[in-house]
Amino acid sequence: MEKISYKLEVFEGPLDLLLFLISKNKLNIYDIPVAELLEQYMAHIDMMRLENMDVSSEFLTMASRLVYIKTAMLLPRKEEAEELKKELSGELIEYQLCKQMAGKLAEQASFDGFTRREMKISHDMTYSRTHSSDELLKAYINAVGRGMRRKPPSKENFRAIVGKKIVSVTERIGFVLKSIYKSKRLRFSSLFEQAESRSELIATFLAVLDLIRNRKVNIDDNEIMTINESGGRNWKQADSEQP
Repeated sequence: MEKISYKLEVFEGPLDLLLFLISKNKLNIYDIPVAELLEQYMAHIDMMRLENMDVSSEFLTMASRLVYIKTAMLLPRKEEAEELKKELSGELIEYQLCKQMAGKLAEQASFDGFTRREMKISHDMTYSRTHSSDELLKAYINAVGRGMRRKPPSKENFRAIVGKKIVSVTERIGFVLKSIYKSKRLRFSSLFEQAESRSELIATFLAVLDLIRNRKVNIDDNEIMTINESGGRNWKQADSEQP
């Protein structure tokens, strides 16, 4: 083999370097002379170190592999060495094919750019997918739900808040006094018989408590309510003064 006298190149890995040496020295890739290839390989590694180039562990691993194959070839039984040579040859052939394909792909993909005239693209808007009945039902329910969320709240939603009549305690005080005054004697429970709402019931009950607290009405053990004389006069006087 001739002495190395070329400018050092950057190789992607040890297989790339071995292919370069095999091609340069016209060696048979199917029957590699490992001893000669190892000599060239180590010489190249030394030159890489002299040039302060980074020698990765992959290159050193391949060097030890070549040394092992060379050593196995010196043994009486060379079957292992032949198997190792075949394995290395297979890896190199496979790597060589990959490099060739990569080069072809690079040639096909090498372009600066391309343009083409504007083209009209027709779209078929017909929906062609098929769905089960369960999927259609879920989609309908979801669509209806989203639509209802965008609508303003209905009056029914506010009926419980503003739809009921507000009953004041003062109004029910007048009602209780008038009822007792007309009947003279009135059963407590009868005040609630014609109540139209819960608010009216509560306001009536609070009115009775207020009247009892202010001693305007009396109630006995039989729940009979009567007007206190002083309280009744004050109420009649106030009622007659109203316009």
